Amino acid sequence: MYYLEADKKKEFFSTYGTDEKDTGSAEAQVAMFSYRIAHLTEHLKKNKKDFHTQRALIKLVGKRRKLLDYLTTKDIARYRDIVAKLGLRR
Repeated sequence: MYYLEADKKKEFFSTYGTDEKDTGSAEAQVAMFSYRIAHLTEHLKKNKKDFHTQRALIKLVGKRRKLLDYLTTKDIARYRDIVAKLGLRR
């Protein structure tokens, strides 16, 4: 059993992208990264010495940050919209 089923992915892409097949938009990717970050954070709370997962989490946070930085330079309205929808601090 996976932590993220195909139906859940389609729901993310239809909610944050333009449609359920829109997997490449920055908003859809940021939403997926945020979901994975939350999942890995919960895993690390239970397994404090899982350093491979810790490294993966740090890399994901960096990827999300780069996408959000891209959105700030490309279209600030899209950035503010996705941050408000996901409840991110920045």
